[in-house]
Amino acid sequence: MTRDWTKDHLTIGVVGTGAMGRGIAQVSATGGMDVLMYDAAPGNAVKSRTMIVEQLQSLQTKGRMSEADVKAASDRLKVVEGMPALASCDVAIEAVFEDLDVKRSLFKELEKVLRPDAIIASNTSSIRIASIAAACSKRERVAGLHYFNPVPLMKLVEVIRGAETAPWVIQALTALGKRQGRVPVSVGDTPGFLVNLGGTAIGTEGLRLYQEGVATPSQIDAVMRDAAGFRMGPFELMDLTGIDVNFPARRIIYEGFFHDRRMTPSPLHEGMFHAGRLGRKTKAGWYDYDEKGGKIDSGADAKVSATAATSVVAAEPMPKAIADLLRSADVALLEKDDGKSPILVTPIGDDCTTTIARLGIDPLRTVAIDPTGNVGARTTVMTAPGASAQARDSVVAALLKAGTKVTVINDSPGFIAQRMRGQIANLGCEMAQQRIASPADIDTAMTLGLNYPLGPLAIVDDLGVTTTFQILTRLQAITGDDRYRPSQWLRRRAMLGLKAHTPDEAA
Repeated sequence: MTRDWTKDHLTIGVVGTGAMGRGIAQVSATGGMDVLMYDAAPGNAVKSRTMIVEQLQSLQTKGRMSEADVKAASDRLKVVEGMPALASCDVAIEAVFEDLDVKRSLFKELEKVLRPDAIIASNTSSIRIASIAAACSKRERVAGLHYFNPVPLMKLVEVIRGAETAPWVIQALTALGKRQGRVPVSVGDTPGFLVNLGGTAIGTEGLRLYQEGVATPSQIDAVMRDAAGFRMGPFELMDLTGIDVNFPARRIIYEGFFHDRRMTPSPLHEGMFHAGRLGRKTKAGWYDYDEKGGKIDSGADAKVSATAATSVVAAEPMPKAIADLLRSADVALLEKDDGKSPILVTPIGDDCTTTIARLGIDPLRTVAIDPTGNVGARTTVMTAPGASAQARDSVVAALLKAGTKVTVINDSPGFIAQRMRGQIANLGCEMAQQRIASPADIDTAMTLGLNYPLGPLAIVDDLGVTTTFQILTRLQAITGDDRYRPSQWLRRRAMLGLKAHTPDEAA
């Protein structure tokens, strides 16, 4: 009789009862499954069970669980003393530390005690499932179940299919994830899997902007928060997760993709790692932190004493959002150059220098404004080398008068937000192209796993598929850097005028 993984009684074994194993055990018990907890270190499993019960009781106190549900979940949690006691498990989930030899040895032992139809899953965040499964004789039943910390709060779980994982195993683990109250996404066995791979773009491009002298970490973070809608900018995020965590991960992914330029780490990141400035945990990273853990931020807001411009020359048709902002500050938009007013440009993908050369306009008076994102919350302004500070500051003063915050940066193709969002979007498209996950699962993973305001492919559609393609092609042309080459997934959809989520398969 075929098992119904969505309804049948299940017994889950959790091997390793640290923070991750403890969380997996908790959501399994609250999901109605019996849980056998095992840890090689004496007393660890008992301590972890106690902590889970206390957490459940805390939820009851807050009115989020009933007394009966707390008792039922607690009763489902059992501590076992040795591996043979896991023989009755339908699924064994390994949650020990990241060491390939340790995991292989553990999987060999699990194979000896589990039924032939039981599934063995690893919670690894960085080791290839195929590498772990190589130690097993029945590799088709080995897969990955990558949860995120803290497990009870983070809804996402990556269901990772190894090279030899049977389809029924992925279906079973997907059903298991749903019973645990998680949102499962199916992912290929690739370096960084889905979330850690997808998260590469925001950090590496933020570091690239800083390395090029375009903007400070504070400026980059502020633009990504206010204009692009992210909860955190790249440098805040690196400090939160820990540079001792994210720098090695970036290096592993770079090596795993055989030095693909789109994954290239930064020497600045490596320098922070070796300096021991690891972020919040050391009270020093890209930012310094006070004794209470508060971020010490130099700020990203432009402050000028110049008189606000009363007129500007629109060198090209002005996007409505920018035109409305300027008009709200009583700035007249001139169609013809009066020879004295600042000249405004709103390039997509280009820098100010390239735009000036293309239009043949006065480099001293030209000011570029990023037309993308929430310009009412924050606008980004840049000028070419040698430009007039007075012209720039008069435009900044006008924007401040309109009620938006302003960040002034050095000349850069794609400003900040265009470059950052373009790279995030492009990597998402490339993951879809390589079939690492479906477009829908890629977006789900990035929004749930990294708290992005939109998934990478949704960012493409938000910017516009042709606009996203233009940003990347201009970045590649101006910099000559292969890191900006557009994914074929993106190129084809831009040329055909299709949405980013359009599948390859014929309708």
